[in-house]
Amino acid sequence: MTENLTADLDALARELDAEHVFHSWSAQGSPPQLVVASGRGTKVWDHSGREYLDFSSQLVNVNIGHQHPAVVSAIREQAELLTTIGPPTVNLARGEAAKRITDRAPEGMSKVFFTNGGADANENAIRMARLHTGRDKVLSTYRSYHGNTGAAIVSTGDWRRIPNEFARGHVHFFGPFLYRSEFWATTPEEESERALRHLRRVIEAEGPATIAAVLLETVPGTAGVLVPPPGYLAGVRELCDRHGIMLILDEVMCGFGRTGRWFAFDGYDVKPDLISFAKGVNSGYVPVGGVVISDEIAADFDEKVFPGGLTYSGHPLAMASIVGALDAMESEGIVDHARRVGAEAIAPALTELAEKHAVIGEVRGEGVFWALDLVADPETREPLPAAEVGRIQGALVERGLLPFVAENRIHVVPPCVVTAEEVEQATAIYDEVLGTVAV
Repeated sequence: MTENLTADLDALARELDAEHVFHSWSAQGSPPQLVVASGRGTKVWDHSGREYLDFSSQLVNVNIGHQHPAVVSAIREQAELLTTIGPPTVNLARGEAAKRITDRAPEGMSKVFFTNGGADANENAIRMARLHTGRDKVLSTYRSYHGNTGAAIVSTGDWRRIPNEFARGHVHFFGPFLYRSEFWATTPEEESERALRHLRRVIEAEGPATIAAVLLETVPGTAGVLVPPPGYLAGVRELCDRHGIMLILDEVMCGFGRTGRWFAFDGYDVKPDLISFAKGVNSGYVPVGGVVISDEIAADFDEKVFPGGLTYSGHPLAMASIVGALDAMESEGIVDHARRVGAEAIAPALTELAEKHAVIGEVRGEGVFWALDLVADPETREPLPAAEVGRIQGALVERGLLPFVAENRIHVVPPCVVTAEEVEQATAIYDEVLGTVAV
């Protein structure tokens, strides 16, 4: 009886979804079939109890894991106290959340503007850079994703930009990616040097005095977990300083533990003018994002009105979830755990997979932020066709593993709380499925 009831709930969920829910980035005639009813830690399950290892962290945002009791409790306690209040008020939870974020930011960045997510965080960071400099253009890379709002989607470099190019003043350039180098480089140092020369020439050709900002994901995520080569981010900072250009680092996906550091840029010799964040700051338990602002830019609006705002900016439930998440991540050593499990479990496991399966052209990443670049030909590095990648994705799900798949890549991006045993379990599933690919 109970089994029939739970199966009925899964069927009902699919029926209601197919009839009434319009899904993002997809053709609506093929609605999703995977039902998720609940979860805990790195695992989720449907109503009938079928369990999956979540090695996608959903959209690479559930850094603290599913249903962490400290975050759930923080949201519950705030809901009992005050569910909502407008932005033009003072609220303790908002101040506590902002302080916890700025305590982890570089010196001289003491203010936070809260948004509803990562896209509008980038939107407002771009707005601040333009207002501060009095310039219009924003430079960003082709291999990037910055969100699905007006300026953010046009800053994006991938295919999603093309049907949405309605914002002005955006210029794209190629960032470093040695495995598929645009610069005929053979070493990380060459790739860094040549990518910086390319950016310098783009800045010169566009006119430095017209450029408000360079917007970069510190470690481009959806584009392939592209860990920057030595000296690249420092070189971008130097170019920006030379021409009075603001540097915006997008930490929406790579921040708050994902790379094994609070901010990904902590591992590189660079300090941004603006930091956009979302996802891992509260693991997506309540929609939230924001911009950490340099004191110099924030001071522009001490007497002058900032022409931007959101009804739910600094929403109390979101603020409480940030406080709960960051305090738990601190007290439980979750960020350092992400660094260690990445170095000691994920990296060796994926390296061994690559040695065994020719379809893996390259393994790259850090912390709990990795990608397997799948190829049809190891010599030419031709990307594995979409149909075969889709088959691999389906086979992984069938075996109880939720993957994050983008183009020809499997991104290995579990929650920061993943254990070595769970990495071993996932690796066995990857191994079995990749063993079915003929290359």
